[in-house]
Parts: sequence; structure tokens; C-alpha cells
Amino acid sequence: MKDTSRILDLKYKLMTIELLNLAKQRFTYRELSAMVHLPETVLSRYVKGHVLPTAERAEEINKTLQRYMSLDKELLERIHFDDGGYFDNTAIIGDTMLMERAVQHAVGKFAGKRVTKIMTAAVDGIPLATLLAHRLGVGLLVAKKQREVGVREFIEEIFVPPKTAVVLSLFVPRDAIKKTDCVLIVDDIIDSGETQRAMMKIIQKAKAEVIGIYALVSIGTDWKPRIESAGNVPVEVVTPVIKKEPKEKERESRETREVREISA
Repeated sequence: MKDTSRILDLKYKLMTIELLNLAKQRFTYRELSAMVHLPETVLSRYVKGHVLPTAERAEEINKTLQRYMSLDKELLERIHFDDGGYFDNTAIIGDTMLMERAVQHAVGKFAGKRVTKIMTAAVDGIPLATLLAHRLGVGLLVAKKQREVGVREFIEEIFVPPKTAVVLSLFVPRDAIKKTDCVLIVDDIIDSGETQRAMMKIIQKAKAEVIGIYALVSIGTDWKPRIESAGNVPVEVVTPVIKKEPKEKERESRETREVREISA
């Protein structure tokens, strides 16, 4: 029990340092010093990893910084829609410190749940899913849009994004999911909901259990009934945003846009 307590204590300290590093991207040492009431030199040693704070100090730093920079706020500041109704998610999925914050958030939301696998769809959900799988010490499943050479059997799910005549598929190696698996679906964005529903159906075809869905951003609310049609599972979204309609033409779902760009 003492060893377990020490490990949890160390993890919390490291999580606090991760949050402090993310805060350093937005604030100067002088500003951070005024926030947490610690000398700049001490904060610098924490950020550079030269020393860890005590458990009590880590808790105070964490509580203080959470008031200044929530994960929801961080994501909102990076979302800027263009005239076509799209936004560039590079500033989100390319920031590993932000992804670590999201991992902490996801772990908190699904604490107490048995998770044996993390599943995502190629490609933008992979950074978050990989970090979360590593943090939980479980396997990673990536549902891909093409069959891979060398894999004999796949579980395939076919779906048609709304308002399109495009047929898409997701493939997962059949032996990658066991009946005893409890799978958490992770993605960067929920748009139409079709990709997440397809992953749910793949898990169900393997006779495994869908624990829930975790996503950084959701666009609009049209996705909700589509996901609910595949099963009643908890869906945790960090930042729901209102769908911005394009100025000139009807907005495509992300799945359809990807197929159109590949075909061009």
C-alpha cells in the first residue's frame, strides 16, 4: 500500500509539472510567480525538471493554475473556423503538453471504469489515443480506412456519412479485440458521429464492451442520435462548439472531405 501511495503521489506531482509547463507557454515566470506566490527561481526549477514540488505544494499549484487555464478554455482559444465551416486542428493535436492535459482529464472522467483497450480512427485521433493508452498501460487499436497487407482477417464496418452518397469503411484486425476487452473510444473531433458509431459497431461485432467515448471537440449536436442508435454509452466531450455553417455551400462532414481530398 505504501508503494502504491508513493507512485500515485509521484504521478500527481508530474501531472502538476505538466500543467506548469503548459502555463509557461502563456505566462511569464513573473506572472506565474504572482499567481502561485512562489519565487521565479523555484518555478524555473520545477519547469526544467530539476526538482519536484512537495505533495502539498503541488496541490496548491494545481488548484491555482486550474482557475486561470481550464482545458476547455485552452481548446476554445485554438479553434478558428474558416468560411467553409472548417477549422485547423494542428494547434491542438500537435501540442503534446495540451494532449497530456487532455489525458489527465480523460483519466478523471473514466476513473473507476475497467479499460483494457483504447480505440481511435486514423489519423487525427492517434496522438491523444496513444498518450492515453500509455498512461493507462493498455493496448491501442487504430481503425483504418484501408485493409493492410499482412493481416488475414478484419472486422469491417461500412457507413455512409449524412447528406452524401459516399460509402466508407473502417477496418480493425479481427484478433486485435478479445471478447473480454473493455474498449474506450477516443477521438479529437466528433463531427457527424458516423466514425464513432462505426467504431462502436466494430467493438460490438467482436462481442467486446464499449466503455464510452471521449473527444476533445464536438461540432453541433447532430451526432448525438447517431451515436445513441448504436448503444447507450457515456460520451465525454471537453469542448462542444456550435456548428458554423459555410457561407457559400453546404458543409461536408470530415469523413466526406477526406475522401474527396484523396480522390482529387
